[in-house]
Order: sequence, then structure tokens, then C-alpha cells
Amino acid sequence: MANPRLKDKYSKEIAPMLKTKFQYKSIMQVPKITKIVVNKGIGAAVADKKMVDVGVDELTQITGQKAVSTKSKADISNFKLRANMPIGAKVTLRGDRMYEFMDRLMTVALPRVRDFRGVNDKGFDGRGNYTLGVKEQIIFPEISIDKVSKISGMDITFVTTANTDEESLELLKAFGMPFANQNK
Repeated sequence: MANPRLKDKYSKEIAPMLKTKFQYKSIMQVPKITKIVVNKGIGAAVADKKMVDVGVDELTQITGQKAVSTKSKADISNFKLRANMPIGAKVTLRGDRMYEFMDRLMTVALPRVRDFRGVNDKGFDGRGNYTLGVKEQIIFPEISIDKVSKISGMDITFVTTANTDEESLELLKAFGMPFANQNK
């Protein structure tokens, strides 16, 4: 099986470009994406336990990797929530699956968002990681609109080895992430 397109692009184009731009001494200092975490909180799961199973199935279809349910950590009486109740789903992608998902996200899913003008460049956490929110799971072609009972969103977090948000922004721009404010 051939390497994913973005993995080859990183090693041939992106890493050398970032090395010269930030004047790293070694190619090993160049930031890279270590994992992508796709997380989906399901608030309705408190009333209906089947919603978590639906969320797990949807994330499994979207990412091509088995999702796991996430459990609550504490009791919150206002939300009728008990500790260890399933309230969401998540998937952690690494390696080739991570690059394949990132490619599909940027080339297929994001352009299908209604009134898409680019993703917000304010989702950095100060340590070089980037999170973007997706409002509808139906932007992914793997999800059949006919089978969806409730439209829900998810968070997609790109975990990088970058030390600063500026390095991480340049890394994601080089991969082709469609940021809204490209003219900075």
C-alpha cells in the first residue's frame, strides 16, 4: 500500500520549507502532527443511552477506526448526571489513518460546509495544538443523511510537536488547512 499523500508531502515539501523558515538546526526540530483526536459530546445521552452507540458508530464510519465511548467524571445533579455514565464518543488517529483523515477533512468535508469561508485561526491553545469545531456530522460523505436521526457536531484536535502557535499555524497552512484569514 502506498504512503498517504499528505505524509509524502510532509517529508518532501513541508519539513524542508519549515526548517528554512524557522532556521532549525536539525530536521528533527521541525514540528509535525503526532495525532488527531475526534471528540463528540452527546448531551442527550443522559436521557437516551442509545445516543452514545449512534455517536460511536458515526465516528467509526467517519474516521475508519473504532470509536470508544467517553464517561462522565463527576456527579452533576443539575444535569441528572452520575459519575461513569457514557456521555460522548472519541477516536484518536495516528500514523497513516491520521493523514488519510486529514486529507479527507480538508479536501472533501470542509468544502461541503454551508457558507464556508475558511476555518477560524483562533483555535490554538498556546502549546501548538489546534482544535476546530464542526457543527454538522453530515459534511462527511461517509454519513448517509437518510439514516441521521439528530444532527450533532464534533471537535477535531490536531496535536503537534510545535512549541508555539505560530509554528503550528504554519505547519497546518502548509498541509493545506483552509484558514479564513490567509492574508496575515
